[in-house]
Amino acid sequence: MLSHEIETRPWAAQIEIDDRHYRDQLCYLFEHSSFYRNKLMNAGFASPESAGGLAEIGQLPLTEKNEIRATSTRENPIGSHLCVAREEIVRIYSTSGTTGTPSYIPLTQSDLDNWVTGSSRSYAASGIKAGQRIVSTYNAGPFVAGAALASMDRIGLCHIPVGTGNTERLMKAIELLHPDAAVMTPSYADYLIEWAAERKFDLRGSSVQRVLVAGEPGGGETKFRKRLEEGWGARVTEAMGIGDIGVSLWGECEYQSGMHLGARDYVHPELIDPETGAQIAWQDGARGELVLTHLRHRAAPLLRFRSRDHVEVWSGPCKCGRTSPRVRCIGRTDDMLIVRGVNVFPSAIREVVSEFMPAVSGYILVKPRQLGVNQDPPLPIMIELAKEQIADLILAEAIQSRLRSVLVFSAAVELLPHGALQRSEYKSKLVQH
Repeated sequence: MLSHEIETRPWAAQIEIDDRHYRDQLCYLFEHSSFYRNKLMNAGFASPESAGGLAEIGQLPLTEKNEIRATSTRENPIGSHLCVAREEIVRIYSTSGTTGTPSYIPLTQSDLDNWVTGSSRSYAASGIKAGQRIVSTYNAGPFVAGAALASMDRIGLCHIPVGTGNTERLMKAIELLHPDAAVMTPSYADYLIEWAAERKFDLRGSSVQRVLVAGEPGGGETKFRKRLEEGWGARVTEAMGIGDIGVSLWGECEYQSGMHLGARDYVHPELIDPETGAQIAWQDGARGELVLTHLRHRAAPLLRFRSRDHVEVWSGPCKCGRTSPRVRCIGRTDDMLIVRGVNVFPSAIREVVSEFMPAVSGYILVKPRQLGVNQDPPLPIMIELAKEQIADLILAEAIQSRLRSVLVFSAAVELLPHGALQRSEYKSKLVQH
């Protein structure tokens, strides 16, 4: 552990500390954020004191990403939740802007330090240690991944940055520089297994003993993880963050029983019903949408921010000694489809389809017939076969039956020849509208 005293602190004691920071953060928002001052006053909270502490946080309004985006102007492209002067900002990250203008994420020096500290704890939980070598495949560029890469220095690792889309360079680095660990998206880790097999590169015999995956759901899926571990001959652990709140907020230890909150002290997590917004008690096995609140943020703090990550949570002790809450990401609520009232996550479909390996490759693509979330059954799913496997009606029917049994929806399975579905050197797209 990087911070043994903090990471093993009893959670009740942590909540007492967080409550004090939270109350200070509310005062800060009322004083410096016109966005939150107006939002809270319109919700009936005339002062920070009237909002109470963490025990009462559930009565405050949730924050949607679109609300923040709507306040952005040419004069203030960050939005009206910006709380600091231009001179105090040391870093501005941005989102990809796939739905329009990018969102900008400013950080003060203390914000950046807190991000790197939380990310360092999250990645260190996987078992990597100072003096080891790690190869990374993320392109920092304008994105928050840059702060995640800075955590490698904080841990004391020898960092070998390669970036996205440089598979030949990556494999040469693994072959010649003998890194102990590699960090990448689960989709890319999966793609590299196939790439190595086609070129007779001994991935299992390489120096890599740990693969740290992040950037998308999948690393925590039991069968998908097993495939990655067998292909790499390495332990696979996952990490998760959300750009608006912090990079690599959560990280999984070697016991692989959910991701620990590495950003404790800086972020408060909640669980809500994604449809009603009501709080769900944080207890072992509970599921819902993850909501996050900054506790000690300066530049553009967020209060009860909807992550759109659908998670399963745990609060009990972990064998590693860490006492923080744990999560496993099931999927993105904005990727979720509803088939006759049943919530269906593409990552859950992939998990079920993986049961049919080695007859299938593990690659899937969901192709909804209608626009929007609600879909009429059967839901079309394209499933790629393994090499030299011939399309078989019995196999397709068996997969359809298993999906109906496990996920309680009706699917129309189309089996495709091996190689028909696109591979990714970053994130896989599981749904094509």
